[in-house]
Amino acid sequence: MHTFYLPPEHWQKELEISGAEAHHMGRVLRLHPGDEVLVLDGEGREALCRIIRMGKQSASLQMLNEKRHQRPDSGVVLAVGWGKEARRGWILEKSVELEAAGLWFWQAKRSQFPVPRDVKETWHASLVAGAKQCRNPWLPELRTLPGGVEELIRLSKDYPHRQVLLESGLPGQSFMSEEFLGQPGKTLCVIGPEGGFTPEEADHLIKAGFQALSMGERVLRWETAAMMALGLHWWKRQHPGEQQ
Repeated sequence: MHTFYLPPEHWQKELEISGAEAHHMGRVLRLHPGDEVLVLDGEGREALCRIIRMGKQSASLQMLNEKRHQRPDSGVVLAVGWGKEARRGWILEKSVELEAAGLWFWQAKRSQFPVPRDVKETWHASLVAGAKQCRNPWLPELRTLPGGVEELIRLSKDYPHRQVLLESGLPGQSFMSEEFLGQPGKTLCVIGPEGGFTPEEADHLIKAGFQALSMGERVLRWETAAMMALGLHWWKRQHPGEQQ
């Protein structure tokens, strides 16, 4: 079944789809009145709907059945050091598929460009594309952290599990084994930019209470490390009866 997105503030008994979503519905997929579609709002709500009217720039939908999904109590917020644009859209889409609770872009000392102070509309569009593909009713929280590692540490105070992925071989570092994965409550997992953390950033995070973890001897690209971390946590959450 084809899936569409409607922002939560536009949610009513009779749903009105407009703009790019309506264009895709009518012009690309060539759906007609009477066809049934699924609609998500990105905040836990989905509805089975029937198209009752199709115009050039809009479509009216009759809601047949509505579900509200409870926000998960556990989840991972992935904080990625700001880097090049390449692969960013891919990470945004995959973060929805792997059920990230949030995706933060933070200003690292080795970031090649300043992180924007505001979230870009194109980033949100990438999240929506991922949600429509995998039908995840929840979009991750998007945030930018121009204040660097200090802002990252300040925002981490309410997280019971705080992890930083570093190159292997540091004193006191642990392998990212099953005991660190899918833990009850929120987990903040920090990854550096291309070029990695500076020694000062790594030291600052460890002294602030972050658990230093490694995923092996190989030096992984930042996007590989990001998806590996999300994927491992996602895998563990699929087995709730095996939680530590």
